[in-house]
Amino acid sequence: MKFALITGAASGMGRIYSQRLAGMGYGLVLVDINASGLAETESMVRSQLGEAGDIRIIPVVQDLSAADAADRIYETTQNAGCEVEVLVNNAGVMYCQGIAETSERMLRLIMMVHMNTPLMLCRKYVGAMKERGCGYILNISSLAAWMIWPGIGMYGNTKRFVRHYSRELRIECQKTGVSVTNAYFGAVDTPLIPLKDSLRKLARSLAVMIRPEKAVDKALKATFRRRRGVMPGLLNKIFLPFIVILPDCLLGWIYRKAKPYLMKV
Repeated sequence: MKFALITGAASGMGRIYSQRLAGMGYGLVLVDINASGLAETESMVRSQLGEAGDIRIIPVVQDLSAADAADRIYETTQNAGCEVEVLVNNAGVMYCQGIAETSERMLRLIMMVHMNTPLMLCRKYVGAMKERGCGYILNISSLAAWMIWPGIGMYGNTKRFVRHYSRELRIECQKTGVSVTNAYFGAVDTPLIPLKDSLRKLARSLAVMIRPEKAVDKALKATFRRRRGVMPGLLNKIFLPFIVILPDCLLGWIYRKAKPYLMKV
């Protein structure tokens, strides 16, 4: 059985990736720090498949901000005899605060979860994928990878790293049967984005925020078509050319106005 490895699988889009990939016949390696959430994801997947879909599901309770996270995950899959064909680096951390006001703990955490562990997981699994001549990697970048946006500067910078190393890895994997796809999401309606219900409803009605199911389906479709990247949402594509040319003085003004409303982390 071929396996799909999904990080951040205990909730949100990670759970939806798990359901979709299980429906395609993949065994699952579900990774998250939240053990109870992983158990719930596994239960939901098995309920979705019913008796006809008996697949192996391996939950891995792991803090993805740990320096040895990728080593521990890889060791688990090796010991279980898993042939990982699909790697979805989905786990993410979102916060809204200036860099100088953000705790050192949070800065370290976001760099490890967005940069170090996904990169090391690619390093662990790509070699075997190349040997087999087949593999799919889906890395989650962001619309913020193009933005120097007030309050989410470090989030955007880490996603910019994902964007660029994914392109490099994709180039290196040409003609090997291994593809690397980047998903550049804007606002997706998950708990990762801390919005009041009224603002969330408004964002959905204006099509600024898309449903997580739509985001997942678009990303997986691009992955299995071996596309370089995907950016769901028409408004994201429309706004992108304008976002990248905003001057520093305007961004600074926006930050000063927004600063009282940003969260403390």
